[in-house]
Amino acid sequence: MMPNFKAFFDYIEEISGTMLSEDDKHLLMAHFKPKKLRKRQYFLQEGDVCKYIGFIVKGSSRTFTVDEKGHEHILKLSLENWWLADFESFYLLTPSRFNIEALEELEVLQATNAQIEGVLKQIPAFAAMSNVISQNYTIANQKRVQAAMSYTAEERYEDLISNYPQFFQRFPQNMIASYLGLSPETLSRLKKNSLK
Repeated sequence: MMPNFKAFFDYIEEISGTMLSEDDKHLLMAHFKPKKLRKRQYFLQEGDVCKYIGFIVKGSSRTFTVDEKGHEHILKLSLENWWLADFESFYLLTPSRFNIEALEELEVLQATNAQIEGVLKQIPAFAAMSNVISQNYTIANQKRVQAAMSYTAEERYEDLISNYPQFFQRFPQNMIASYLGLSPETLSRLKKNSLK
């Protein structure tokens, strides 16, 4: 078995609370294709339809938009055991408004919508995992919207540190600032204050 599939199988079993059978594993390996991306290579570009959903085995990425003035706005930073896609584009087959870029060498397991539908129908553990992830995404997105609307800069920073401390080791400060909707200067000040 390829090592990148072991992490995937472990993830499915842990999230779903269900063991995968050998048949399940073979089916997953037939449906998900390994893909490597170089640093700065795109998994998805704005204007393209998102044809694949990807599971990150190794590496990191960012999902971002660029406004009319050329400013980048980061919506999502992703690490190992996270999923990559513009779900609106993936399910509705509409052109994506986002770019998804590899920030390090990226190894993903990717599948098309039809392949995902196939494993959802045939593998109970995958379907259970998918339900848990949908719930978690909905909750995370709700929290992110609430934070953007009502948290102070300091509260957003503290929230990120408590929930995703690994971001500060893996992502450059300017990207974390963009993700939090702050200027790099504000983020620097918050970091200095939190060390006092």
